[in-house]
Amino acid sequence: MGLRINDTAPDFTAETTQGTINFHEWLGDSWGVFVSHPKNFTPVCTTELGTMAGLADEFTKRGVKLIGISVDPVEDHARWKDDIRTATGFSVDYPLIGDKDLKVAKLYDMLPAAAGDSSEGRTPADNATVRNVYVIGPDKKIKLMLTYPMTTGRNFDEILRAIDSIQLTSKHQVATPANWKQGDDVIITAAVSNEDAVKRFGSYETILPYLRKTKQPTA
Repeated sequence: MGLRINDTAPDFTAETTQGTINFHEWLGDSWGVFVSHPKNFTPVCTTELGTMAGLADEFTKRGVKLIGISVDPVEDHARWKDDIRTATGFSVDYPLIGDKDLKVAKLYDMLPAAAGDSSEGRTPADNATVRNVYVIGPDKKIKLMLTYPMTTGRNFDEILRAIDSIQLTSKHQVATPANWKQGDDVIITAAVSNEDAVKRFGSYETILPYLRKTKQPTA
């Protein structure tokens, strides 16, 4: 059975560009974005990790820690950082896991179990499933999972938007509609009665009996 939303994110100990970490201990009381990429020194991955580095302050404002992983050794990550900075103008200051024995990738269903036990000789095509995003809450539960194909770079603005929604809806009994962004109206969940909705939100608009919109809560 693969990982699902609300499962506990598997814990692990791994070597990274910032030393050995225990994942749950490293995450602490923060939110986390855990991203994998197929292989170092490849074009799409270079743009992705640089873009994520350029948005580091936005993630920090939301209490989110960043961490990356591939099956390349840590020493390759360190060399690749220079290329990322050259290509994107941003320095990767978050840790990158060197998962050359494939243990963490298999733990998170980033590779099939039959993928062997070493990264030696592997190509980007061998690692085709390793372009994943996990958003993990302070409770260590998986809140969001995304998997992208080899040829499609991730949209980190969308990941930030999703985090905004997840954090908002974890505090209030609301949901966010399609294409919602910070500051837009939200949907009152079915668990809130009409009477309670007035008490909580002051006013709301009934679009359909099961679709009630209100201003985004600020507290």
